[in-house]
Amino acid sequence: MEKIQVKDRYFKLYMSEAEIQAAVKDVAAQISRDYQHKKPILCPVLTGSYLFVADLTRYIEFDAEVAFVRYSSYEGMSSTGKVKTILGFPQKCKGRDVIIVEDIVDSGISMEYMIEELKKLEPASIAICTFFFKPGNFKKDFHVHYVGKSIPNDFIVGYGLDYDGVGRTYRDIYVVDDDE
Repeated sequence: MEKIQVKDRYFKLYMSEAEIQAAVKDVAAQISRDYQHKKPILCPVLTGSYLFVADLTRYIEFDAEVAFVRYSSYEGMSSTGKVKTILGFPQKCKGRDVIIVEDIVDSGISMEYMIEELKKLEPASIAICTFFFKPGNFKKDFHVHYVGKSIPNDFIVGYGLDYDGVGRTYRDIYVVDDDE
Protein backbone atom coordinates (compact mmCIF):
# COMPACT_ATOMS: atom_id res chain seq x y z
CA MET A 1 0.00 0.00 0.00
CA GLU A 2 1.27 3.44 -0.86
CA LYS A 3 -0.81 5.26 1.78
CA ILE A 4 -2.49 4.25 5.02
CA GLN A 5 -4.56 5.91 7.71
CA VAL A 6 -3.81 5.21 11.37
CA LYS A 7 -6.30 6.83 13.71
CA ASP A 8 -6.48 10.50 12.73
CA ARG A 9 -3.22 10.63 10.72
CA TYR A 10 -2.23 9.69 7.18
CA PHE A 11 1.05 8.00 6.34
CA LYS A 12 2.85 7.28 3.06
CA LEU A 13 5.20 4.42 2.20
CA TYR A 14 8.73 5.01 3.48
CA MET A 15 10.47 1.62 3.41
CA SER A 16 9.31 -1.62 1.80
CA GLU A 17 9.39 -5.05 3.42
CA ALA A 18 12.24 -6.08 1.07
CA GLU A 19 14.31 -3.03 2.11
CA ILE A 20 13.60 -3.80 5.77
CA GLN A 21 14.76 -7.40 5.42
CA ALA A 22 17.96 -6.34 3.62
CA ALA A 23 18.78 -3.94 6.47
CA VAL A 24 18.04 -6.61 9.10
CA LYS A 25 20.36 -9.07 7.31
CA ASP A 26 23.14 -6.46 7.28
CA VAL A 27 22.79 -5.84 11.02
CA ALA A 28 22.66 -9.59 11.71
CA ALA A 29 25.86 -10.13 9.72
CA GLN A 30 27.65 -7.45 11.79
CA ILE A 31 26.46 -8.94 15.08
CA SER A 32 27.32 -12.47 13.92
CA ARG A 33 30.86 -11.34 13.11
CA ASP A 34 31.34 -9.47 16.39
CA TYR A 35 29.86 -12.18 18.63
CA GLN A 36 30.91 -15.33 16.80
CA HIS A 37 32.72 -16.74 19.85
CA LYS A 38 30.42 -15.34 22.53
CA LYS A 39 26.97 -16.13 23.95
CA PRO A 40 25.23 -12.76 24.27
CA ILE A 41 21.81 -12.13 25.69
CA LEU A 42 19.60 -10.13 23.33
CA CYS A 43 17.31 -7.83 25.31
CA PRO A 44 14.62 -6.52 22.96
CA VAL A 45 12.64 -3.56 24.24
CA LEU A 46 8.91 -4.20 24.07
CA THR A 47 6.73 -3.48 22.38
CA GLY A 48 8.20 -1.89 19.28
CA SER A 49 11.18 -4.18 18.69
CA TYR A 50 9.32 -7.51 18.66
CA LEU A 51 9.27 -7.87 14.85
CA PHE A 52 12.85 -6.65 14.46
CA VAL A 53 14.24 -9.09 17.03
CA ALA A 54 12.24 -11.97 15.55
CA ASP A 55 13.80 -11.34 12.14
CA LEU A 56 17.22 -10.58 13.60
CA THR A 57 17.39 -13.90 15.47
CA ARG A 58 16.57 -15.76 12.25
CA TYR A 59 19.57 -14.21 10.50
CA ILE A 60 22.27 -14.21 13.19
CA GLU A 61 24.67 -17.12 12.95
CA PHE A 62 24.69 -18.26 16.58
CA ASP A 63 22.18 -19.34 19.17
CA ALA A 64 21.40 -16.33 21.35
CA GLU A 65 19.36 -16.13 24.49
CA VAL A 66 16.49 -13.61 24.38
CA ALA A 67 15.12 -11.78 27.43
CA PHE A 68 12.49 -9.11 26.78
CA VAL A 69 12.46 -5.83 28.71
CA ARG A 70 9.90 -3.06 28.67
CA TYR A 71 10.40 0.64 29.26
CA SER A 72 8.04 3.40 28.23
CA SER A 73 8.31 7.13 27.58
CA TYR A 74 5.97 7.79 24.64
CA GLU A 75 2.37 8.99 24.54
CA GLY A 76 0.86 9.51 21.12
CA MET A 77 3.54 10.89 18.78
CA SER A 78 5.96 12.33 21.33
CA SER A 79 8.10 11.42 24.29
CA THR A 80 7.03 12.44 27.76
CA GLY A 81 10.71 12.82 28.72
CA LYS A 82 10.14 10.48 31.67
CA VAL A 83 11.02 6.79 31.45
CA LYS A 84 8.99 4.13 33.26
CA THR A 85 10.32 0.64 33.96
CA ILE A 86 7.62 -1.92 33.28
CA LEU A 87 9.79 -5.05 32.91
CA GLY A 88 13.46 -4.55 33.79
CA PHE A 89 16.59 -6.44 32.85
CA PRO A 90 16.83 -9.96 34.34
CA GLN A 91 19.51 -10.98 36.84
CA LYS A 92 21.01 -13.40 34.29
CA CYS A 93 22.54 -10.35 32.54
CA LYS A 94 25.15 -10.22 35.31
CA GLY A 95 28.56 -11.00 33.86
CA ARG A 96 27.18 -11.55 30.33
CA ASP A 97 27.49 -9.73 27.04
CA VAL A 98 24.17 -7.93 26.54
CA ILE A 99 22.80 -6.46 23.33
CA ILE A 100 19.86 -4.10 23.87
CA VAL A 101 17.63 -4.37 20.77
CA GLU A 102 15.44 -1.35 20.12
CA ASP A 103 13.07 -0.37 17.32
CA ILE A 104 14.21 3.25 17.25
CA VAL A 105 16.70 5.46 19.08
CA ASP A 106 15.48 9.01 18.92
CA SER A 107 16.65 11.51 21.56
CA GLY A 108 18.40 8.75 23.53
CA ILE A 109 16.64 9.55 26.81
CA SER A 110 15.04 6.12 27.20
CA MET A 111 18.16 4.27 26.10
CA GLU A 112 20.39 6.21 28.49
CA TYR A 113 18.03 5.25 31.32
CA MET A 114 18.10 1.58 30.26
CA ILE A 115 21.90 1.54 30.06
CA GLU A 116 22.17 2.91 33.60
CA GLU A 117 19.68 0.29 34.85
CA LEU A 118 21.59 -2.50 33.10
CA LYS A 119 24.96 -1.35 34.47
CA LYS A 120 23.67 -2.10 37.99
CA LEU A 121 23.71 -5.80 37.01
CA GLU A 122 27.40 -5.59 36.04
CA PRO A 123 27.22 -7.15 32.56
CA ALA A 124 30.47 -8.09 30.78
CA SER A 125 29.57 -5.66 27.98
CA ILE A 126 26.66 -3.61 26.67
CA ALA A 127 25.94 -3.00 23.00
CA ILE A 128 23.05 -1.07 21.46
CA CYS A 129 21.27 -2.36 18.36
CA THR A 130 18.47 -0.33 16.81
CA PHE A 131 16.58 -0.65 13.59
CA PHE A 132 16.13 3.11 13.22
CA PHE A 133 18.37 5.88 14.49
CA LYS A 134 17.59 9.61 14.40
CA PRO A 135 21.04 11.25 14.64
CA GLY A 136 19.59 14.74 14.20
CA ASN A 137 17.49 14.35 17.34
CA PHE A 138 20.03 12.34 19.39
CA LYS A 139 21.13 14.25 22.50
CA LYS A 140 23.13 11.74 24.54
CA ASP A 141 26.72 10.58 24.85
CA PHE A 142 26.64 6.83 24.26
CA HIS A 143 27.51 4.81 21.18
CA VAL A 144 24.88 3.04 19.09
CA HIS A 145 26.77 -0.03 17.83
CA TYR A 146 24.36 -1.46 15.24
CA VAL A 147 21.96 0.61 13.11
CA GLY A 148 19.60 -0.70 10.46
CA LYS A 149 18.88 2.75 9.01
CA SER A 150 19.52 6.36 10.01
CA ILE A 151 16.55 8.62 9.32
CA PRO A 152 15.53 12.26 9.74
CA ASN A 153 13.29 13.31 12.61
CA ASP A 154 10.10 11.99 10.96
CA PHE A 155 7.34 10.03 12.69
CA ILE A 156 7.02 6.50 11.32
CA VAL A 157 4.76 3.47 11.85
CA GLY A 158 4.80 -0.19 10.85
CA TYR A 159 7.17 -3.10 11.46
CA GLY A 160 6.55 -2.85 15.20
CA LEU A 161 6.47 0.94 15.44
CA ASP A 162 3.15 2.43 16.50
CA TYR A 163 1.11 5.57 16.67
CA ASP A 164 -0.64 5.64 20.03
CA GLY A 165 -0.74 1.83 20.24
CA VAL A 166 -1.76 0.97 16.67
CA GLY A 167 -0.10 0.61 13.27
CA ARG A 168 2.54 -1.91 14.40
CA THR A 169 1.44 -4.81 12.20
CA TYR A 170 2.21 -3.36 8.78
CA ARG A 171 5.00 -5.21 6.92
CA ASP A 172 6.25 -1.94 5.41
CA ILE A 173 7.19 1.27 7.19
CA TYR A 174 5.23 4.46 6.65
CA VAL A 175 6.07 8.08 7.39
CA VAL A 176 3.54 10.69 8.48
CA ASP A 177 2.13 12.49 5.45
CA ASP A 178 1.26 16.05 6.39
CA ASP A 179 0.05 16.76 2.83
CA GLU A 180 -3.18 14.84 3.53
